[in-house]
Amino acid sequence: MTERDPFQSFVDDHGYLSWLDLRVETVGEGHLEMRVPFDEKLLNPVADDDVVHGGIAATLVDTASGFALRTTLDDPESTRLVTTDLNVSYIRPAGDDLLAEARVVRSGDSMGVVRVTVWTLGPDGERTETAVGRTSYRIFRK
Repeated sequence: MTERDPFQSFVDDHGYLSWLDLRVETVGEGHLEMRVPFDEKLLNPVADDDVVHGGIAATLVDTASGFALRTTLDDPESTRLVTTDLNVSYIRPAGDDLLAEARVVRSGDSMGVVRVTVWTLGPDGERTETAVGRTSYRIFRK
């Protein structure tokens, strides 16, 4: 599975992910990028500045890594994945579009590990690292 359409279709049919207006940007073997455009509804309600809530970055880490891992599977649509570990380290606040870049570290018989960098994108398209994450998945192959 290396095409964008199945992933974007899943997002479009998913309540929370579609509410975020999440967009799959690029898909390749063991690699995926997805974006969440800035919207005031995503702001942290207790921050003094216009800072995107950290849960949005965590959602990107989990979702981008699961999708990236699926690009390495023989039967990506029917193989079940369960997140067993999710780690997000926040580096700096995000105040614009967010872009997650996920890369598969290992896709084994029963476990997968993925690293993700979340960037905030400035008006000129410059990337500023805002969070890094790692996920581990239990893979249930049929």
